[in-house]
Amino acid sequence: MSTPNADWHARARSLTINGQAYIDGRYRPAVSGETFDCVSPIDGRVLAAVASTDVADVDLAVAAARRAFESGVWSRQPPRERKRVLLRFAELILAHREELALLETLDMGKPISDSLAVDIPATARCIAWYAEAVDKIYDEVAPTSHDALALITREPVGVVAAIVPWNFPLIMAAWKIGPALAAGNSFILKPSEKSALTAIRIAALAAEAGIPDGVFNVLPGYGQTAGQALALHMDVDCIGFTGSTRTGKLMLQYSGQSNMKRVWLECGGKSPNIILADCPDLDRAAQAAASAIFFNQGEMCSAGSRLIVEERVRDEVLEKVVAAGRRMLPGDPLDPGTRLGAIVDDVQLRTVLGYIEAGRSEGATLLAGGARAREGSGGYYVEPTVFADVTPEMKIAREEIFGPVLAAMTVRDAEEAVRVGNSVIYGLAAAVWTRDITRAHRMARALRSGMVYVNCYDADDITVPFGGFKQSGTGRDKSLHAFDKYTELKTTWVDLS
Repeated sequence: MSTPNADWHARARSLTINGQAYIDGRYRPAVSGETFDCVSPIDGRVLAAVASTDVADVDLAVAAARRAFESGVWSRQPPRERKRVLLRFAELILAHREELALLETLDMGKPISDSLAVDIPATARCIAWYAEAVDKIYDEVAPTSHDALALITREPVGVVAAIVPWNFPLIMAAWKIGPALAAGNSFILKPSEKSALTAIRIAALAAEAGIPDGVFNVLPGYGQTAGQALALHMDVDCIGFTGSTRTGKLMLQYSGQSNMKRVWLECGGKSPNIILADCPDLDRAAQAAASAIFFNQGEMCSAGSRLIVEERVRDEVLEKVVAAGRRMLPGDPLDPGTRLGAIVDDVQLRTVLGYIEAGRSEGATLLAGGARAREGSGGYYVEPTVFADVTPEMKIAREEIFGPVLAAMTVRDAEEAVRVGNSVIYGLAAAVWTRDITRAHRMARALRSGMVYVNCYDADDITVPFGGFKQSGTGRDKSLHAFDKYTELKTTWVDLS
């Protein structure tokens, strides 16, 4: 059920927002008493004071998580019991979907229609899927000789800390919460300081569902304080991180400086969306290209930020993409009709505008957008922006912008498209539009990306893994493969001779 525009604004004004940390089964302020302002990108107003946790809070949360893990109150529960509780958790998230969607939109600026239709349902589905999966995964018996029995079993890794980004606050968290809790771990969630509100809120829902004290903790705070303290902590067994490649490299360093904790990274992307001249439907491809970069304000690691077009259809494709972009102008995120919302904060706004200026200065042709929008609102908005005549050496073709900025490049043929597609440090996603199935398979194999879409973009299901090659990270979120990140394999060898 949708809520009319006026009602969303009224509910936003009356919403009670909790900004505290959640440690060992209760909400509490940071040990230091420090807070930071949570500012809405919609209009620049302060939503709440949020606890700024630091080393002392991390120590408390890790100790609580360790006690819970060692007690067996969750880690040694039968899988069917963890399944029951996690299914209840998913149900509660759906029951509070309008409140959570409103918090998500106020906090990071995405359209309320997307929060309601995409973010909250996907969060609940993810947790429910891992709940259903956990009692269907079998251990193994190795094919040894007749005088030995070798068992291969999965065990929870222990205390898992998840550091998640601001662009999909709940979905990114759920991709880690689901498999980590289903496997029996204790869990500490460190949301981005830019979008911590829904993470804080679901802690109470987790407790209501029956997740024991200490098993699920939430530490709002800055990356350089709370995040670093978790990554360096000697009693954290695993870090699941989604964010920039620069910070992901720090996670690896912190692991080496501490206890060699497992580190799983889902980092940046500069994904090529390749449209060849034999594309079966240019209208569909152009609309998908616009959505691939403008959905969620372009704040997606898998965004199709490089449009690589075969020269025979270049002009036609770009004309259609520009037209599609002009139908996605920024609007009030609390209006259900809005398709493009606000950039998450003023820092990211300046970053995006800086890349647009770099595109101009390096000689790319600006076809659409390129300016700040809705300045009178007090919020942070950027027009959908399309550059043509981009070359692989340009900054806007090499670096992740994380905004609604498309870099369009022209190539002579499929072979050049693959070379250009593979020319960046990232390898998260890619797409190929062609009616030739043989060419599609060959290009999919040649593209160094964790995900390749054929005649579509950003197709999604919880059953398939999400992650990339090269400096886009290590490990995979989603699918049964995610259990590999949050479990240890143990061999038990029994001598039967």
